[in-house]
Amino acid sequence: QKHAKKIMGFYKHNFQFCQPFQVLLDGTFCQAALRNKIQIREQLPGYLGGITQLCTTRCVLKELQSLGKALYGAKLIAQRSELQNCSHHKDPVGGSACLLSMIEDGNPQHFFIATQDRDLANKVKKKAGVPLLFIIQNTMVLDKPSPKSLAFVQKLQTNQLVPEYQKQSIVHLKEKEGLAKQEGAKRRKRKRAGGPNPLSCLKKKKKTQEGQEPSAEKKKRRKRKRNR
Repeated sequence: QKHAKKIMGFYKHNFQFCQPFQVLLDGTFCQAALRNKIQIREQLPGYLGGITQLCTTRCVLKELQSLGKALYGAKLIAQRSELQNCSHHKDPVGGSACLLSMIEDGNPQHFFIATQDRDLANKVKKKAGVPLLFIIQNTMVLDKPSPKSLAFVQKLQTNQLVPEYQKQSIVHLKEKEGLAKQEGAKRRKRKRAGGPNPLSCLKKKKKTQEGQEPSAEKKKRRKRKRNR
């Protein structure tokens, strides 16, 4: 639970996950829970630290139904979950492909993916902001954030994910409000302040003239004495 609490804090803070946590189940996860006698509905809220809503799709149910009696118990677990609308009403697809379509475009509905399918898990890890649940040794485990999620958060912190059109709109707003002109004026004032003081230059010239005057008078006096 300490492990899960730390990871949940990461997703809450960086990807705005909140209760109720929506967990998308596939057939492999339901079958593993049945085999290991794990009560998903009772145990998962305590593990994730909040209200949890178990979900699935019609494609997952149809896939389980097509596999026959071997996965009848897994189908019953999935049927008790809330159905989420997918885009495959007319042409059902495999459970893995359906779940992947549910987390497209940055996972806007903040789904968790619960699966034992390694291929699906690897594809989920390539998407930022999608928590992954699986079962190991009779225990549900929340996987650590993927490198894709960590890289996404790092870019957010360094402000590298600002789209170009937003940068242009910011510049346009600055020009409209006159902020760009004010910044330019401040920069010019700083450059002028760094130049030499004209008064100091004048003083230096006066000193040189005053210093030259006595030498010139001395030369004139010497010439007069010689003339005498």
